[in-house]
Formats: sequence, structure tokens, C-alpha cells
Amino acid sequence: MSVRHLTPLICAVLLACEGASPAQTAAQGLTARREANAQIDQSRRSAITEAVARVAPAVVTVQTETVFRSPVDPFAFFFGGNQGGTQTRSGIGSGFITQSNGVIVTNAHVVSGASNVSVALRDGTTYPAKVVGIDEQNDLAVLKIEARGLPTAPLGTSRDLIIGEWVVAIGNPYGFLLGNSEPSVTAGVISATGRNLVGQSAGQGVYVDMIQTDASINPGNSGGPLINAAGDVIGVNSSIYTPTGGSVGLGFAIPIDRAKRVTEDLVAHGTVRRPWIGVKIEIPQQNNRDALRGGAVIRSVTPGSPAASAGLVAGDVIVQSRDRAVRNAYDWEAELLEMRVGEEAEVRIRRGGRERRLNVRVADLPEVAAQKVAVLKEIELVSLTPAIRSERGVRSGSGAVVYRVSARVTEELGLQAGDVIVQVNRTAVTDAQHAGRLLEGMTGRGPIRMIIERAGFLYPIDFQIR
Repeated sequence: MSVRHLTPLICAVLLACEGASPAQTAAQGLTARREANAQIDQSRRSAITEAVARVAPAVVTVQTETVFRSPVDPFAFFFGGNQGGTQTRSGIGSGFITQSNGVIVTNAHVVSGASNVSVALRDGTTYPAKVVGIDEQNDLAVLKIEARGLPTAPLGTSRDLIIGEWVVAIGNPYGFLLGNSEPSVTAGVISATGRNLVGQSAGQGVYVDMIQTDASINPGNSGGPLINAAGDVIGVNSSIYTPTGGSVGLGFAIPIDRAKRVTEDLVAHGTVRRPWIGVKIEIPQQNNRDALRGGAVIRSVTPGSPAASAGLVAGDVIVQSRDRAVRNAYDWEAELLEMRVGEEAEVRIRRGGRERRLNVRVADLPEVAAQKVAVLKEIELVSLTPAIRSERGVRSGSGAVVYRVSARVTEELGLQAGDVIVQVNRTAVTDAQHAGRLLEGMTGRGPIRMIIERAGFLYPIDFQIR
């Protein structure tokens, strides 16, 4: 064999070995193998592996238990069988440590309604966790465990994301079914930014201004970090679009800049300061795709609100706010989530064929801003059946159809006969009775976000029941 057919490293060893003793030759061969192995080992390492090594120690498994009362089986009751009682349902998700004293970020839908929450670290050590605060609207929650000196995930920014750049989703899919508490890693790219997710998803609801990725996100990944190749957290894994129940390459994450703002409020106050300017946006009346790109139409302006003081009126169309183009109601919803209470925002509107720029002072959401409506006295609901679903072309699989609604509720909330209530806060509605129980249970407990389906699209309605 000619020397030129060998690798440079082996060639160098062979030339060095000419005239050497057997012992020297063996030593030089061992050195060559070690150097070759070192080169191979180095080639296995990449920006992705380094990024994972930086963040994975801070990823945790969130375990929940929800205690609920089971119904009585009338037949079994008379024969000494099931007489009702309480049952426990277990749940699981992911999260990541943001402060070394045990502050953890996860999804609201992971812990919402849980009776007990615990957190397992990477090495399997488990701690009871306290829910510091939940923000249903942004699907974020903050937990706290009593520990010190914990590894933390470095938080980056979601403002300079590049379509096509590498990202990694870290979490604990399917919990301990895989055998241990070591988090799983899936890689992909950023497929899109600013996505408004209004279809069927895990953790159902309307999600706005989301990061879309093809990195696999599976059940149990919810609440884990989405990181870039530098090892910085850029998003919180939240949901997947799935017609089959499994990952199909359409994953979505909450931008980390929004998560940081929400986390700061929850840690400091236990609640989130809601940016408010006092406008209600019109829900499109029909399946008109032009309504998804023509701007956000103002349906009403609250008297005495910042919007009223700035000169906004019903009928104005918001087309831009600060540096964000507003193409539809979802874009406006996303903009509200990014605003800070106390700041001044420049809003560009279209009125009578002309565009104007107005400055609006962002305020806290006052108690009077949430509509106070005796909902169950002014709305009649029927369960969504297969026949109704087919007749009306409803996309949702379950829910409660608004059969009758008072003129006052329609005026104040925009709810109409034919709308389908599919979710109350983060709980999916199964039927009319379930919707009634959910709404009754929220009486006097603060703002409610109800998700309705109209003409094939999902829209949020915010209100409060006294």
C-alpha cells in the first residue's frame, strides 16, 4: 500500500516508526489511536450538544395530583358497589428553573386545578412545590420549591429570532414512562414567528404571537424550554397542532420576552398586571378571510378610558401599534400581551379612508373593565351534538351552543346565538351542563376568558360574573 493512501495521522506514525524498536512502535501507535479518538470525539460535539449541556440541568419534571369527586352509580349503589367518593387523577409536564432559590416556570395548563404539585430534578430528587401564581391568559405559571444553589436556565430574547435557525426542545415527554427523570431532547428549526394558533391543539385555546418549530413536542413536554444554538431559552414549549394526538412537526412556544414579564409579575405580586386601554375589538360576523388581514376593528370604547382620552372611537381600524403591524384581532391581542402598564403606545388607525397616529397611555385593567354579566340568567345553552355539529359546520368536537342570548349580553360581550362555547379559561367544555358548572364556579372569582367558535374560527371573550 502506498503511503499516499493513508491518513496524514497514520502516515506520520509510520514514518516516525521506521527504524524504531517494537516497544517504541507500540507506544507511538497507541498515541496515534488516542489522537484519532480525540478527533472523532471532538467531531461529535456541536453547538447543539453544548447548548443542551448548558440548559438540561435546569429542566425539571412537574407532577400533579387532582382530587375530584366521582359520581354515584345508582345501580351499583343498591348492591353495595360504587357509592361515589373521591378519586385522584395524575398529570405530568415539564418546567425549568429560572432562579437558584427554586423559582420554576411552566405552563398554566400543567398545574391548573391541581390539588398537589411536586417537582423532580434531573437526578430524581423530588420536592413539594407551591404554585406562586397562574396566568391563564398567557398559559404560564410560576412554582417555588424550597431548595438552594440550583442550576438555572439562561434566558435569552425572542426579539431577534431567525427563521430557519436551529432550536432544541427539552422536556420529559410521557413522564416516567421512559424509565427515568433525565429530560429528552429534540432538535429542529424555527419554522415561523408571530403565529396565531386558533385550531385544535394540546392545551387548547387561543394562543397568539407564538414561535412555531418543527422540533418534536410531545405530551409531557409542555412547560419545558425551547433553546437556541447558543444555549439561551427563547421560548416556553406550550402546545402542538395535532389531528392525530401525536407530534406532526407543528410545535408552538410562548416567546420568552413575554414569559419574563409574566414571571416577574407573578413572583412579585402573585398576579399579572393586565395592560388595558379600553377598547373592545369586533369579532368577524362571517367566515371572511379578509377580516384576518384588514386590521382590528374597534367595536366599542369604554368612556373615560385611555383610548377615549386619546381620541379613539368605535369604527376605527387599528393597523399598527408601536412597531407591530396589526392585521386582525389576534395581532391586537398579541400586542396587548406585550404592552407594559404605564408606557405610552403610538397607535396608527384607519378612519374614513385616512390614517391617523394617536398616542395612548397604557393603564392597569380596572375592575370595571371586565364586563359583569349574570351570564346564566341571560343565556340558554344546548350541548353540541353530532347532528348540530354537522348542520352548523362546527369544527370543535365538543362544546355548548348558545341557543338564546339577551340583547344586553350581545351588546356588552359580543356573544351571539349560534356561537359555540368551547372553553372557559383553560378548561375545555364538554357540554351545556359542563359550561354551566364552570361559569357558576367562576362567580365572584375574577376575570374569565371564554373561547367561542364562530364561523369556523376561535375568538376570546373576557368578562366577569358578579
